[in-house]
Amino acid sequence: MNSADFGRYLSAYFLKYIPYRTGYSDNTIKSYRDTFTIFLRYCNDILHIKPEKLSFSKMNRNMVEEFLIWLEDTKKYSTSTRNQRLSALHAFFRYIQIEAPEFMELCNSILSIKSKKTPVVEMNYLTIDAIKELLSIPDISKSEGRRDLAILSLLYDSGARVQEIADVLVNDIRIKKPATMRLTGKGEKTRIIPIMPQTISIIRAYINDYGLYKESKVSSALFFNKKQEKLTRAGFSYIVNKYIQAARIKRPDLFPNKVSPHVFRHSKAMHLLESGVNLIYIRDFLGHSSVTTTEIYAKSNPEVKRKAIEQASTNVIPDEKFTKNEKDDLLNWLKEFI
Repeated sequence: MNSADFGRYLSAYFLKYIPYRTGYSDNTIKSYRDTFTIFLRYCNDILHIKPEKLSFSKMNRNMVEEFLIWLEDTKKYSTSTRNQRLSALHAFFRYIQIEAPEFMELCNSILSIKSKKTPVVEMNYLTIDAIKELLSIPDISKSEGRRDLAILSLLYDSGARVQEIADVLVNDIRIKKPATMRLTGKGEKTRIIPIMPQTISIIRAYINDYGLYKESKVSSALFFNKKQEKLTRAGFSYIVNKYIQAARIKRPDLFPNKVSPHVFRHSKAMHLLESGVNLIYIRDFLGHSSVTTTEIYAKSNPEVKRKAIEQASTNVIPDEKFTKNEKDDLLNWLKEFI
């Protein structure tokens, strides 16, 4: 193969294969493109191989491993981001396995590079008291305050990803009972979720304030900035941070040092779990593809663990062998490990 083989297959991968045969979301495609942009810059700047001169014959497992090390050591990428870049490379070389089997040995060697284990990060979420405190901060005597309250309330009540809320159109909201909202999540999957009466009242006031009930507005983004453009994720972060800072001054004990818009999603899931809602229903509500993803909330919630231990101990420990005090001592001992 000549020096153009890599570029030819890479172009076909992004222009023909991914758009028409994979069903990847726009975000996934962008992430894959970013990976190869960074990889080509690495080859150019560090290995001194110009993009047009890069070929499969110049590639090997060690080259890719060194690229991943460079991402972590020089670019200071996190382990999870390093793994995302590796996943993008794996996807491309699986494509090459089929399209150009003469490079099977190269593909197999790169596909054998494993993802690194990511450190377990403590789940960050707000208590119900913290949510109540936060929602009391916006000045609802002003339309801007009512808009911000609508954003904060919907972020929590829907448990939606920030981008899902950013993409919501006015006609995705059903005001009439039963109030619902249509969300489009990862992989362009759509789900309908219920909206609680208190939240829908706040949303209704916001819609009336900004005239979003008009026919000309129903296909517009529900939340927008001063330029009448769809509110971005950065815009949501700015609003959340503004009120978190104000709430932290009043009740520093309720708010951790870092609170992102995604914390509302974690908080809603935790509160549903604490209320005894089945994981299957929480999975569908959050739009997870697998209940395995949802289980992280159960594993991260000490109260759920404690209740499980108490329930198991009640069923297992025979009354005739242990006194109540002995059972209580055993439970307390077990709780030391939670």
